[in-house]
Amino acid sequence: MANSPRTSTKAAEKGKRVPQQQPAPDPELEGFLALLAARRAPSTVEAYRRDLTAITAWLGEPVSSVSTHQLEHYVAELRAEGLSTATIARRVAAVRSFFRHLVLLGARDDNPAAALELPRRTRRLPRTLSAAEAQRLVDAAAGTTPRALRDHALIELLYGAGLRVSEAVGLEKTGVDLDQRLVRCFGKGGKERIVPLGRPAAESIRRYLARGRPHLDRRHRKELFLNVQGGGLTRAGAFVILRRLASRAGLEPERIHPHLLRHSFATHLLEGGADLRSVQEMLGHADLSTTELYTHVSDKRRRDAYFEAHPHARRGSRNVSSRK
Repeated sequence: MANSPRTSTKAAEKGKRVPQQQPAPDPELEGFLALLAARRAPSTVEAYRRDLTAITAWLGEPVSSVSTHQLEHYVAELRAEGLSTATIARRVAAVRSFFRHLVLLGARDDNPAAALELPRRTRRLPRTLSAAEAQRLVDAAAGTTPRALRDHALIELLYGAGLRVSEAVGLEKTGVDLDQRLVRCFGKGGKERIVPLGRPAAESIRRYLARGRPHLDRRHRKELFLNVQGGGLTRAGAFVILRRLASRAGLEPERIHPHLLRHSFATHLLEGGADLRSVQEMLGHADLSTTELYTHVSDKRRRDAYFEAHPHARRGSRNVSSRK
């Protein structure tokens, strides 16, 4: 007989996890995952499977029969175990989606997860490079070999246009207009946007196309960025390039990734006086609140600069007003 949630919760309070019997396969769950697989990426389907299987294992019975009370106990136990708010929110979102599916099919009249209170998620400020660090990374890619020319063009594009790494490696040669200094890319959901290119980025791509890419293109590929085998550069390949350049630039390789350059692009634009709406359009954000996060980064930098530079604002300085 499977252990009840009450027994499992008591065991958790004592620091022990009671093993659950493996429940029988849930045809409702398998049907949901099969439908999901037709519309979502395999990694997304696997994430749903893991989260819903975790709830099933805790229950010791098919998740399709769970009640709101049981789910509340489950969420409370996850909190007691110290799981992150992001993990808990993701599992709750997975079970909500599953029960919305069952309600649509008429298999259930209610969604027991609808009333669950989601833990509040704190939005961490994105980490960014300073302008000097970004320049060091760009300078580290300098060179005249085909690989060096490619790496320099890639870095200039990621930092100079704020592209996501998937957008950069997915660019075709025809997606860049060097005369008008514009790049045409496709973001999330296949949404197209046009982003301006700075002169350094345009010149770097021009050099790569003239003197670098012809030596890499052995298969007549349409992608802008190619690897040393002549195929299209991948996301993983872009990560490796950045880590290598970070090490050469004297930066910490483990903290350098393509999205860090995108964060830096947005923050440096706002610090330079760009308006929020323009930055939103260049980043391809659907919601302005996502872009507003970079204003907090910019504000924090200004505060830090103030406290570092002004003699009456330095932290820990003596109160000069008390002098006579």
